[in-house]
Amino acid sequence: MTATPRSIRSGGQATLGAALRNAARALEGHSDSPRLDAELLLAKILGLPRPGLTARSNEPCSGECEKALVQLIDERRRGVPVAYLTGHREFWSLDLRVTPAVLVPRPETEVLVELALQRLPRDRSAEVLDLGTGSGAIALAIAAERPGVKVTGVDISPPALEIAMQNARALGLARIDWRLGDWFAPLSGGRFDLILANPPYVAAADPALEKLGAEPLIALCGGPSGLEALTTIAAGARAHLHDGGWLILEHGSDQALAVAQLLQRHGFACIGTHLDLSGLPRVTLGTTHS
Repeated sequence: MTATPRSIRSGGQATLGAALRNAARALEGHSDSPRLDAELLLAKILGLPRPGLTARSNEPCSGECEKALVQLIDERRRGVPVAYLTGHREFWSLDLRVTPAVLVPRPETEVLVELALQRLPRDRSAEVLDLGTGSGAIALAIAAERPGVKVTGVDISPPALEIAMQNARALGLARIDWRLGDWFAPLSGGRFDLILANPPYVAAADPALEKLGAEPLIALCGGPSGLEALTTIAAGARAHLHDGGWLILEHGSDQALAVAQLLQRHGFACIGTHLDLSGLPRVTLGTTHS
């Protein structure tokens, strides 16, 4: 690993454009999108939307700005997600606050939202449960798209639930019912038309966990096999679903068959698996309809 450049200057008076180019170069090999990461970090420092950087590329980069950028680039090279460094992540076109207390929302999870919306007609009321809500990304996306739907979000982590509530207030979606607890425990026998979950599903020995070390382990690791949380949810879901309700689960790309078998074992019908944006099997669902 090469050392982070102590300066992002290319010689003489640095411009923002030169600082950006050098920052992106410093991230090569440490990010799948070095230019984008550098733009997001510089925009954060300047308090600008990312598209605004182009118009200011010839402006000088102050010493204070340079120092701040070098520090953020160094943290990014150590594996800290950009979302934690900027404090924000876009999901379903919603600007969400994120901290190390919550998992960084991923684009593949939007498949979960799409499948849920297909089963929630705009002209009907319904009740939806988001288990392991984290930042509230899934619950907030559903609430934003279906104002008539009552959404409940559950998480076992008080700091995570606080982030979800902050996001709800910032987005003007305060009607969501947030519950603190372990999966179905805080629901007092409530029933829903649809249950969604993006639970921890990475196996404890999976080397991928090393790269994800900055994110909360409780939101990533499902236990020795990675199927533990998925098994618990599949086993308890029917007791909390109306007849004809749906359970929609995100899982690892190598877990689709196992999750489909779990749903079948617990009496779900119309079981199917859907691909994410990369073409990998990512979401499996089933209904209680007999």
